[in-house]
Amino acid sequence: MFLPTTKSECRKLRWDALDVILVTGDTYIDSPFIGVAVVGKVLVDAGYRVGIIAQPDVTSADDIIRLGEPKLFWGVTAGCIDSMVANRTASGRGRKRDDYTPGGVNDRRPDRAAIVYSNLIRNHFKETCPIVLGGIEASLRRIAHYDYWSDKIRRSVLFDAKADYLLYGMAERAVVELAAALKADEDPTVIRGLCYISRTKPDDVLELPAFNVVKEDRDVFTEMFHGFYRNNDPATARPLAQQQDTRFLVQNPPAAYLSQAELDAVYGLEYERDVHPFYGDAGPVRALDTIRFSLSTHRGCYGECNFCAIAVHQGRQVRWRSEASILKEARALAVHPQFKGAIQDVGGPTANMYGFECARKLEGKGCCPDTRCLYPQMCAALGVDHGPQLQLLRKLRSVPGMKRVVVASGIRHDMVMADERHGDAYLREVVKHHVSGQMKIAPEHSEDAVLDKMGKPGSFSLLAFRDRFYELTKQLGKKQYLTYYLIAAHPGCEEKDMRALRGFCAGKLKVKPEQVQVFTPTPSTYSTLMYWTERDPFSGKACFVEKNVRGRERQKEILYE
Repeated sequence: MFLPTTKSECRKLRWDALDVILVTGDTYIDSPFIGVAVVGKVLVDAGYRVGIIAQPDVTSADDIIRLGEPKLFWGVTAGCIDSMVANRTASGRGRKRDDYTPGGVNDRRPDRAAIVYSNLIRNHFKETCPIVLGGIEASLRRIAHYDYWSDKIRRSVLFDAKADYLLYGMAERAVVELAAALKADEDPTVIRGLCYISRTKPDDVLELPAFNVVKEDRDVFTEMFHGFYRNNDPATARPLAQQQDTRFLVQNPPAAYLSQAELDAVYGLEYERDVHPFYGDAGPVRALDTIRFSLSTHRGCYGECNFCAIAVHQGRQVRWRSEASILKEARALAVHPQFKGAIQDVGGPTANMYGFECARKLEGKGCCPDTRCLYPQMCAALGVDHGPQLQLLRKLRSVPGMKRVVVASGIRHDMVMADERHGDAYLREVVKHHVSGQMKIAPEHSEDAVLDKMGKPGSFSLLAFRDRFYELTKQLGKKQYLTYYLIAAHPGCEEKDMRALRGFCAGKLKVKPEQVQVFTPTPSTYSTLMYWTERDPFSGKACFVEKNVRGRERQKEILYE
């Protein structure tokens, strides 16, 4: 079923009142790929009555009062994308299109949506139940952070939104615990994965440098960010506190990751895989085209690219669904009335991280404090093994009604080349059965100095992967090719580096770049830290950063000359 969006829908369910109302910056797509839908379904499964208000009009009361007032809490999210990223390009221009809005016109999601929606609720419900922030925007802005669009350090969004609590990360476990605590009138501030405001600093916390200090001192801001990043692992994290004004932001340690059985249960809930009819009549929603018939196999990423926030939001440990759970979902998709025989994607943040992890993490010891799994060298303890995904893909192809299964999520080419047991068999299988004309990989750059700032491997494995991909493509008689995601104007990158990248693309890759983006500093990443401080946070050395808008655009233009 869809979660109700109107009182008439509530009456059909015989719900006289709602326990939780979720407010989101996206339209309401009922899909396991949409966080607000997942949270809503998890709460309903736990026995709570939940409604959704999607993309409310912030200029009137009509939308926000439509469902009345919840008994337990309001859940507020900007949606699947940080609202500033959704609304602004890297050069600051407004985006005209929004894939999560019916009709595609970008006119429904306000800038800083988490703050705007919280204020909207307060304006029309003066003494209401708690307002709880969640989703990617809140998760990555939960401490003092650099905001590219205002070019300054901002307080925790919890303070600016004047909300009561913030749930960070994926939050299924924490949101059910919060609902139970509020229903029982118990103290929710002990819940893992939750941030709250306190007038005093709790005992036994790691105190981060105060907001008033970090906004003025970039070296101290770097120190703060290291402390924040290192305490992001459920197995080892300490509670954190940071003074924001006269009060403290308190961040409890992350919630424990869902077990495989719990993850299977989340994806086993009923999803309509469609836009709610209340919103769907306004026009097509482009995001639905890519997620309706896709399969999410795992969460988390140990790649830890410096420009990516997945490690902070989803975690550095990969957790995967059981093969049985994924196949069950695939069989359900195959009998969907709109299914035409093709699974559009099988994967996660990185497609080929399914089914294996480092023993240290699996034993509950957490991530290594000073070592990354894939950079600067691939850790031998990781035990890269494409065998589980290879087996899964073969079984997915055998599901009745399945004509095609595509791996569209990004693949780490260095991991494929490092897997001596199954890497080549995996690549052969993907090339033969799971590429839809083109395979997307993300080398990001060619120059070692820039790649070092990105936390990405050098080009040796890329060229080896490229050669093997085309060798297999030719052997199998296929007409398909590689496309490369590239980044311009990343910290450490100068125009000479972009000219070298252009030469690498022409001379080594034999392509003219198509997928190029100008680096956008988003909150809570090491690359954004470099952008703000103009220093390498690991060595302390000065780092060139192109901050002029025209200069940043010029770096991208060089690739097309």
